Amino acid sequence: MSEIEYGSIQTGNISDENDEKYFVSLNGTTFELNKSELKNEYHIDDQVTGFIYENMSHKNVITTVVPDAQIGKYGKGTVVDSRRDLGVFVDIGLPDKDIVVSLDDLPLEKDEWPKKGDVLLLKIVNDNKERMWGKLADIDLVDQLVRTAPENDKNRFVEGQIIANRLSGSFLLTDDYYLGFIHPNEATGALRIGQRVKGRTIGTSHYRYNVSFKPFAYEEISEDAQMILQILKHAKDNKIPYTDKSSPEDIMNYFGISKASFKRAIGNLLKNKYIKQVDGYTELIKKD
Repeated sequence: MSEIEYGSIQTGNISDENDEKYFVSLNGTTFELNKSELKNEYHIDDQVTGFIYENMSHKNVITTVVPDAQIGKYGKGTVVDSRRDLGVFVDIGLPDKDIVVSLDDLPLEKDEWPKKGDVLLLKIVNDNKERMWGKLADIDLVDQLVRTAPENDKNRFVEGQIIANRLSGSFLLTDDYYLGFIHPNEATGALRIGQRVKGRTIGTSHYRYNVSFKPFAYEEISEDAQMILQILKHAKDNKIPYTDKSSPEDIMNYFGISKASFKRAIGNLLKNKYIKQVDGYTELIKKD
């Protein structure tokens, strides 16, 4: 492996300069350093420490604006483009270089590939031709880095990025570095690597959050059903003398909705076990 490994932090000496750049010598190789990124002046033979890489023009560059993603260190980057025959291009903060995550490290299903604007957790690796690539964080490694989720922490909203998909479900890295697991039954559709999502905790297991994207039960019922619930909550004994067998005229006069709408709402409430119908009455059974 070369001593000037691209994607790493190295220290070299100023060997020359022009109006726009310093030239930094590092183990016999010269790297360009843009003066525009510096607050202080340097002089010949001064030492400079920075992140080294080869830019899109195949020039050796050293920058003191060090990205989080490096050799041996994970950081976040934003997807800017993709090529089905190559992989996805990620901006890690370099002005003239995007990092490619190879299609070999991406899901077989293209629908699960990151899209433009998605955020990935990755580190830098070099191949045997000294080309820089992005390597996605392995779920086992993330397991070692994340915080332990508090036990019985439910109904807390969390946000973050999807970092892995498995047959058993998807894994979420939250903004505050907890790991979340989304079972397919708790998702609302296919998820892709890097996708930003928001969910709520429904419990913990193996020091991870179990996360659901489904709404609370009360959010699943219709407006008409919520209206009927409110009437039942304020009715004497929490019951009313109307059911899905009541006449359309009585329903319209009392609730102000059609019988068809009333039946849909009643069906919604019965399905969610909020009510029961007995002897010509609709009665509230779930009062929370």
